[in-house]
Amino acid sequence: MMEQKSFLDRVLKIVKDETAPNVPLIEFRHPKELEEILKDDISISDPVSDQQLEESVRKVLHYSVKTNKPTFKNQLYGGTDPYGLAGTWIAEAFNTSQYTYEVAPVFTLIENKMLNHILKLFGFPDGDGIFSPGGSISMLYAIVAARFKAFPEVKSKGIRNLPEMVMYSSESCHYSIMKAAHWLGLGTESVRLIKSNQCGQMVIEELETVLKNDINSNKVPIMVNGTAGTTVLGAIDNLDKIADICAEYGVWMHVDACWGGSLMLSQKFRTKLKGIERANSISWNPHKMAGAPLQCSLFLLKERGLLHEANSAAAQYLFQQDKFYDVRYDTGDKSIQCGRKIDAFKLWMIWKARGDKGLNQMTDYVMELAEFCLETVALRPGFRLVSAPLQCPNVCFWYIPSFMRHQTEDEKWWGLMHKITPKIKEILMTSSRMMVAYSPHKEHKNFFRLAFTFHPKLKDKDIIEMLQAIEDCGEMITIENL
Repeated sequence: MMEQKSFLDRVLKIVKDETAPNVPLIEFRHPKELEEILKDDISISDPVSDQQLEESVRKVLHYSVKTNKPTFKNQLYGGTDPYGLAGTWIAEAFNTSQYTYEVAPVFTLIENKMLNHILKLFGFPDGDGIFSPGGSISMLYAIVAARFKAFPEVKSKGIRNLPEMVMYSSESCHYSIMKAAHWLGLGTESVRLIKSNQCGQMVIEELETVLKNDINSNKVPIMVNGTAGTTVLGAIDNLDKIADICAEYGVWMHVDACWGGSLMLSQKFRTKLKGIERANSISWNPHKMAGAPLQCSLFLLKERGLLHEANSAAAQYLFQQDKFYDVRYDTGDKSIQCGRKIDAFKLWMIWKARGDKGLNQMTDYVMELAEFCLETVALRPGFRLVSAPLQCPNVCFWYIPSFMRHQTEDEKWWGLMHKITPKIKEILMTSSRMMVAYSPHKEHKNFFRLAFTFHPKLKDKDIIEMLQAIEDCGEMITIENL
C-alpha cells in the first residue's frame, strides 16, 4: 500500500488552484459578515482531518486578496517573483536562524555575498549591512547608528544627560521616522518635517534654514533623512544637495530608498538617485518594486564595524569567542533581533536566476510601463494628473466623472471630488474589478495612485483596461449615491 501523502504535498496544488487566472481578485465581505462565514473554519478548539483542514484552507484563500493579479494595485508590492517564492519555501522548510554560522553555514555565506554585491551597487564597496524585517526597522537601525556615532556613550548611559537631538525629513516622507523617534526616546517633536514642493521633493533651502536655527538654539542635529521614492507621489529628494548640507554641518545622512532603491538595478534609471552613494546609510526593500516575497529588506552602512559596535550585546551563550571556527561569520550580534529569518536566500534565488542583466531589464520595463500610463492618463478625457514628470513608477491622478466636468472648481467641487475617489474604489473592489490605492496629499484632495512593480508583468493593454475600469465605475456615481 502506498504511503498516504502528507498535507504538505497538497499545498502547491491548493495555491495554484486558488490563484488561477479565472479566480477573482477578491470576494469582498465586511468584517462581521466574514467572521460569520468563516466562524467554523477559523475555529481552533477541536482537531480536524486533513480533508477538513484543506476545505477550511481553501475557504480562507477564497476570501483572501489575490495579490498576484494584475489588477492588484493597492500597495507598493504586488505579485512575487516565482524564484523568490521558491526560495521562501525552501528557507522555511530548513527552519533555521541567521544569527550564527554553526546553524546557518551556507545561508550565512549567501547573506554576506548578497550584502557585498548590493553594497557595491549602492556605492558602499567597503560598507556593512544586514537584512531587516522591513523599512520601519531599518529606520530604527539608521537612527541608532546616527545617534551612536554622535554620542557613543548613549549605549551605556542612555539619553538622560545628552543635549536635545533633532532630525530632519520631508513632510512627504514615510511615517516610520516618527514612530522610531518615539520608540527611541527622542520624541516625535524631535523630527523636523521640511516642506516639500509640488513634485513631493524636500525643499532644500528650508532644510538648511531649519537646521541652522536648531544649531543656533543649542540643539544637535543627528540625522537628515532623504527619501528616494515617497509612498504616494514616488518623489526622489535631491540627494546630492542634501549630502552637501550634511557634509557642511557634520550630520549623518540616511536615505530611505525602500521604494525607489530598485532603480539602482538599472543602468539607465539609477541616475535618478545620484548622490545616494554619499549617504551614511540606506534602506532598501526588494519586497516592494522588485517582487521579492514579503519580507525582504536591507539596511546598508558606509562604515564597516559601526553596526556591530552600536548593537552588540555579546551574549556568551550564543556568540562565544572560543568557538572552533572563525567567529567573524557569526553576524547575529549586529542585529537588534536574536532569531532572524534567512531572507537573503529568497533574494539570492531571484538574483541567481536573473542576474544583474535580467534585473536591469525588468527595472527598465516597469519604468517604461509607468511612463506609458502617465502619458495615457494625460491624454484621456476625464483623467487629470496630480504630478509629472515621472520619478519612480508611481502615476497619481483624479478621475472626474462626466457630471462633475465643466464646473467651477471651488471648495465645494473639490469636497465632492474628495468623496468620489473612495467611492470609485469601493465599486471597483466590491465588483472585484480592481484594487487601487488612493490618498490625499498636502492640499490635494483624494486621488488615485497606480504604482508599478516587476510582477506580474503587465502589458499596455492591461493599463488601458485598468483605466477603463476606473472610468466605468466613476460613471456609476451620482450626487445621490455619494
